[in-house]
Amino acid sequence: FKGGQSNPTYRLDTPGRRYVLRRKPFGKLLPSAHAVDREFRVISALYNVGFPVATPYALCSDDSVIGSMFYVMEMVTGRIFWDGALPTLEPKQRREIYEAEIATLAKLHSYDPAAIGLETYGKPGNYFARQIERWSKQYRASETEKIETMESLMEYLPRTVPAQDRVSVVHGDYRLDNMIFSADVPQVKAVLDWELSTLGDPLADFTYFLMIWEMPPATQGAGSSGIKGLDHAALGIPSVKDAAALYCTLTGRAGIPEIDWYMAYNMFRIAAILQGIAGRVRDGTAASTQALETIKRIRPLADAAWSFAQKAGA
Repeated sequence: FKGGQSNPTYRLDTPGRRYVLRRKPFGKLLPSAHAVDREFRVISALYNVGFPVATPYALCSDDSVIGSMFYVMEMVTGRIFWDGALPTLEPKQRREIYEAEIATLAKLHSYDPAAIGLETYGKPGNYFARQIERWSKQYRASETEKIETMESLMEYLPRTVPAQDRVSVVHGDYRLDNMIFSADVPQVKAVLDWELSTLGDPLADFTYFLMIWEMPPATQGAGSSGIKGLDHAALGIPSVKDAAALYCTLTGRAGIPEIDWYMAYNMFRIAAILQGIAGRVRDGTAASTQALETIKRIRPLADAAWSFAQKAGA
């Protein structure tokens, strides 16, 4: 499948049916990245409790079979949306798709990790503190130029981490084009791409989901497209305020304080992830021809993150 920048993913055609295979990339890899065995573990646990994921079939950790670790899962059919404006739908249908995304995320965050066999799936302690440290290290390992706002964020974010009051499975990349929807109803059939999942603060997932409101519509062929600057009410798309209210209702929260800090963190994290792709282009191991276009987004993301950090008090 084209488009994935990380773990190469393939369709397997057999006389009986189709499957999907995901493997680690070949070559030089960043530490802790591309852990397809972790993906298989979390998908298996969630499948067993009825959460919408592709049916997991088998994990192979023997590199000699195809050259790297891989797993095989069901090929789920349905709708994948790349454009957050959902141009093929009516306003009522758009609202239903966004509400289905939020309800599915709230369901993920409702599971007690210990009750589904994932109590050891992440480290104890503050999730954001760990993530800032992780992505700062990954950014440094992949750094190709100096970006002043990234330097400012790496100084500001670690010393201003909000208190964490809940721990859940977090997906880590919960966005519209990582979901397959039923063909005829506004229902998530499968959440895809669990590479960045761990145990952590559920607000990290939800506020990352809100990034689509902060990302501009993409030019043709540039991958997923955000909805910043569009008339959300006319389109039938909930506002950020409405999305947050629904999530809070479904998860029993009074609200989301310090939202500007969370937005700054998420944009910083995306910039650091994209810098990893830049490093792989430099090292010759990038997995997609879109990688060069992706790199151009790093500096604008860092600048936007710093703008949110300033709103949060930086």
